[in-house]
Amino acid sequence: MTEHYIDANQEYIQTLPEWAREFAYKYGSSTANLYILHGNIRDFLPHKSNAGEFTFTRIQEYIAERIFGNRNVIVFYDRSSGVVFLNKDMTRDYQKAMHEKYPDVEDLSDFMSPDPEESFFYLEKYFLTRVAEDKQKCRMVLILDFAETIVPPGDLGRYSDGGLFCLVTLKRWATHPLFTKGDVSIILLTENLADISPRLAGSPATVKVSVPFPSETVRARFLESKLNEGKLILDRGLTPDRVAAVTNGLNLMNLNQLISENFEISKLLTLEYLRQKKKEIIENEAAGLLEFLETSYNLSHVSGHNFVKKRFKNAARAIKMGRLDVLPMGYLIAGPVGTGKSFMVSAFAGEIGIPMVKFCNFRSKWQGDTESNLERILNILKSMAPVAVMIDEADAFLGDRDQEGDSGTSNRVFAQLASFMGNTEFRGKIIWFLITCRPDLVPIDLKRQGRAEEHLALFYPETDEEREDLFKTLVRKLDLDIRNFPVAELFKKYKYEYSGADLEALLVRAKLLAAMEDRVYIKREDMEEAMSDFVPAVYPHEIELQNLVATVECTSKEMLPRRLRSKPRSELSKEIQEIKILIGERG
Repeated sequence: MTEHYIDANQEYIQTLPEWAREFAYKYGSSTANLYILHGNIRDFLPHKSNAGEFTFTRIQEYIAERIFGNRNVIVFYDRSSGVVFLNKDMTRDYQKAMHEKYPDVEDLSDFMSPDPEESFFYLEKYFLTRVAEDKQKCRMVLILDFAETIVPPGDLGRYSDGGLFCLVTLKRWATHPLFTKGDVSIILLTENLADISPRLAGSPATVKVSVPFPSETVRARFLESKLNEGKLILDRGLTPDRVAAVTNGLNLMNLNQLISENFEISKLLTLEYLRQKKKEIIENEAAGLLEFLETSYNLSHVSGHNFVKKRFKNAARAIKMGRLDVLPMGYLIAGPVGTGKSFMVSAFAGEIGIPMVKFCNFRSKWQGDTESNLERILNILKSMAPVAVMIDEADAFLGDRDQEGDSGTSNRVFAQLASFMGNTEFRGKIIWFLITCRPDLVPIDLKRQGRAEEHLALFYPETDEEREDLFKTLVRKLDLDIRNFPVAELFKKYKYEYSGADLEALLVRAKLLAAMEDRVYIKREDMEEAMSDFVPAVYPHEIELQNLVATVECTSKEMLPRRLRSKPRSELSKEIQEIKILIGERG
């Protein structure tokens, strides 16, 4: 029999969700006083009864009712409401005990102050008084909401006296022997663990428990409850289970908002409405840190790069077959500028039928915000799985483990991201696409096996036939009206190493020339004028460097240009170093 206890036997504990069971077992071990619950805490939390029925409550009520059974002393605190006890009897007992101890305090509301210094002082005295008086152990639970407003991250030198008081008090409570003996528990609630002072969150005396987003089963049961209440009207053919299957990434609060808005206007809930609202809600939840990529293209719209397309088509087939176990953790897509790397990945998104999001800039100049932003994004990605994630300009975006000058933020962020990308639990569920024209600058930690495992490279078309095929593909992509003319003759006449971006720009120029003559179609003269005026890029060394580093990084000879296919790695490495010296870049 443990000293701490939960108002339940083992059978009851097994009805709790995994995070609550974890909390119950750690609480029952009598080894900790301070707990941090983080993650999806602003949501309706499910409780499954022995009869298999689900009820949904907020986290404060869940802890009080489901975990601790509304017994003994349960008190809540946040900076807005101050001290609030679970019921009037608890409130009267607290005020009476404090008034007897501090008779000079005439206004009993002073004991309930929103000021954490005052509240923590009186609450500690009350807890210790009860511990000393009680012949039978009286369990006491203090739930601190919005803990990030009490002990935010930051250097100690920037803390106010009040902030230091709160930090020291909580650290002292975490190991207070009378709190352990008297069964006094402090529970901090915050959405992001990174929003809490690392001196508290990182302490071995603090127990951290992550509250996850609801599973598909939980979402289905929540939708069923709304359907039974008459607050959900589904389109024909839709069921709660089917809606739950397409709403991964949403929590129950999001679902409730979506349902309520639709019900208010007396509309049927359709799949199209669900997809649109899901996109809006997740982008809002991510606060601009994630962007959905919607594309009307698939791999048939990509010209050339047949080997890469074959790899992607095989991956798409594996996803549709449900064989996520055979997929790489991620892809590194390399190649010089203008080869269509981002377009290739977005076309793959159109092929696979699962959502793809683009990682946006999550870095902030404010201390602690960068780590908090990343934690929020990673939690959303876990809840959205299966999902594909594109990181463009990965060499500049991701940083590295050795970056300096920002108080260690980059090091911590890099380690957090690398650890997440390498978690094999997410194989086939979160697929990473690192896009770069300089794969040599992407840290080895991120492109090794177990992270971005598959290294693919795209290069400029080598032959006139390949350029002609690319030209036709771009015409289809841009939906242009081209009056038939032999474009092969123009490629022979104007011999440049065209990239896909170059040809697309030339087609847009030709379209402009046609528009100036009030035509919707492009004729040979338009295209020839655009090509004759075209000036090739004046950075050949940089382009060649990008070709070479992509060649070295590539994991298949079949993808390589013929001129580079037979070159030994040692020779390629030597050429790379020579070009870097030529353009003034460090080795």
